[in-house]
Amino acid sequence: MNTEILEQEPIIDKSWSFTECSPSQTSYISHGYYTYPAKFIPQLANRLIQKYSKENDTIVDPFLGSGTTLVESLVHNRIGIGTDINEIAALVAKVKTTPLSPTELGIFYIELEKKFKNRIFKEREIYLTKANEKFNFHQRIEYWFKITQKEDLSILLYVILEIQEENFRNFFLVAFSQILKTCSIWLQKSIKPTRDLKKKEYHVIDVFSRQIKKMIKRNAEFYDLIKKNNQGNATEKLTNIDKYRKVICADARKIPTPNESINLIVTSPPYVTSYEYADLHQLPSYWLGYLEELSQFRQKFIGSSSMQRQDLALNSKLASQIVSKLGTNKKGREVSNYFSDMFETFQEMYRILKPNSKACIVIGNTQFKGVDILNAEVFIEQMKFRGFEVEEIIKREIPSKMLPSTRDGKTGQFAKATKKDLKLAYPTEYILVFNKS
Repeated sequence: MNTEILEQEPIIDKSWSFTECSPSQTSYISHGYYTYPAKFIPQLANRLIQKYSKENDTIVDPFLGSGTTLVESLVHNRIGIGTDINEIAALVAKVKTTPLSPTELGIFYIELEKKFKNRIFKEREIYLTKANEKFNFHQRIEYWFKITQKEDLSILLYVILEIQEENFRNFFLVAFSQILKTCSIWLQKSIKPTRDLKKKEYHVIDVFSRQIKKMIKRNAEFYDLIKKNNQGNATEKLTNIDKYRKVICADARKIPTPNESINLIVTSPPYVTSYEYADLHQLPSYWLGYLEELSQFRQKFIGSSSMQRQDLALNSKLASQIVSKLGTNKKGREVSNYFSDMFETFQEMYRILKPNSKACIVIGNTQFKGVDILNAEVFIEQMKFRGFEVEEIIKREIPSKMLPSTRDGKTGQFAKATKKDLKLAYPTEYILVFNKS
């Protein structure tokens, strides 16, 4: 860490790496519903929530992602509010934070499976026609899916959308979204959008059945955990979940909560390459009708280079130096827009936090074309400029994140680990804890 920002570089605190946690522990209850890029593990959010808040406090995650902070807030009897600009993230987070009656869910699944099997085997042509009439399929679906899998998925989606009860319909939509990569010709082991024309054709009905059964089991665990942790209030919480968590598809710079109403912020913002997340969400976005053009989808994300902004307020000497090194090109514009956008989110955090409350930001540093992008140090300067005080800086190793871990040293783009001239993208990260005095 730049010694101009802090007196010394924090040493790695291994207790915050959670290397002792198994995959089953980091994906327990609803955390394992959906494979989401670069999400932080629930144990990290859990520890911050318990350290800096108390029961019935309200916690906000401005960069909601798949809803990790909100799930842990519910588990520990807090109220959670989250925003995300990405419709898929909002859908996943809403489902992950909605424990459903296991009995009712089982009944819905039996009925859905019965309908799907009947329509896919006995009434196939009828429901293919209905699906084609109902859905305006994006042309990129044919690029990613072979004909049989596309047809089966279209019938499955048609059946799911017939479910009237929103929470149950959304549950099955997330299961549908999760199986799309497996049922496509997207190279299974690749995070980057790469086609594998020789990929095995998985049967949609089998893949969906496995995914649903796994989610049903974890929903039951989630439901029971909420009952256990809310012995005197379990029925109220399980039947009126919207009172205890809010998932909002919105810009992190415009959080719809009153001034000084929030007890704690726990979030992990996107990196400057947030547009790469758009690539990873494209399959469900195409199928569910959220995406017309990938380039337009990318523009919604923090730091988009497509935005021609004037008079950017970076409010960080270091940020200005980094942008100057990158130059007046696309990369320079991306980083400049990113730091300016992030400062606006810090202003919003300050607005909504109560005095003497904390904001916890999990972020790492990276590099573009030989230029160090010191996100953590810039954030510290920007937060201090806004009026926050540094409470604690924790440095942790990152055991695993679902993003490519290496960059090409010349282009700065994510690359395969077999290539030469590579640099680790995110070997460590920082937990920045600020206090609003």
